[in-house]
Amino acid sequence: MNIFTATIFGIIQGATEFLPVSSSAHLALAHYFLGAQESDLAFDVALHLGTLLAILAYFRDDFWQMGKAVIGLHKEPAETQRLRKMALFIALATIPGALAGLLLEKTAENYFRHPAMVAAALAGAGLLLLLADRAGKRARNFETIRLVDALLIGLSQACAIIPGVSRSGSTITCGLAMGLTRQAAIRFSFLLSAPIIFGAGVHEIPKIIKNGLLAGQTMLYVSGFLAAAISGYLFIACIMQYIRARSFAIFAYYRFLLAALVFVALFLQR
Repeated sequence: MNIFTATIFGIIQGATEFLPVSSSAHLALAHYFLGAQESDLAFDVALHLGTLLAILAYFRDDFWQMGKAVIGLHKEPAETQRLRKMALFIALATIPGALAGLLLEKTAENYFRHPAMVAAALAGAGLLLLLADRAGKRARNFETIRLVDALLIGLSQACAIIPGVSRSGSTITCGLAMGLTRQAAIRFSFLLSAPIIFGAGVHEIPKIIKNGLLAGQTMLYVSGFLAAAISGYLFIACIMQYIRARSFAIFAYYRFLLAALVFVALFLQR
């Protein structure tokens, strides 16, 4: 892998992390079909840290207000209670995904990245997204999120350990199924992504140092990180604007198309 390839992977990561199309699927497929050396999860986590920077930058006010409420610096009691509750919901919803990452990391790295499995996950999760988008009542805003909603969305996030499911796709799908509006579902999904990405980054820091800094790969990791951060921020802004007046159907159809192309490519390789 060279700096150009690392940058391309970073752009792919930033572009697909926040769209419900599975960034891990696109990275796994890019590694497979572009013939690039498989990077292992350490490089992919470095790219995810770039998207974490994008999340923190775009939703800086949300995180700032929740932080102030948690440490008691918010001045309005009612708002403090609401913000503390939301921070607690995000913390609790992070647990299933964190456990899945810790327990299934090796399995994900070794067995879940084959293109056929990725394509099947893309199509299956895409169908669920389409059904939830069409059948969901979309009657509840962000402030109505309950503990049970947060826990179920957190459980759905754990399924994203399989490339092709999509962390944002699974959490948005669950939010829509619980009756949230599209804006509420995607906002909670994005806020929920921050702690899980941060935790994965901290967990993989030794590998990042060993495989990147100590192995002379520093610029590969840095270029991928910056590309993911910049493209991630731009795509957050785009999808937040897009979803105000449109549905998630286009992303489901894209997943179907990509899955079909993967199966055709695998068939032609036989």
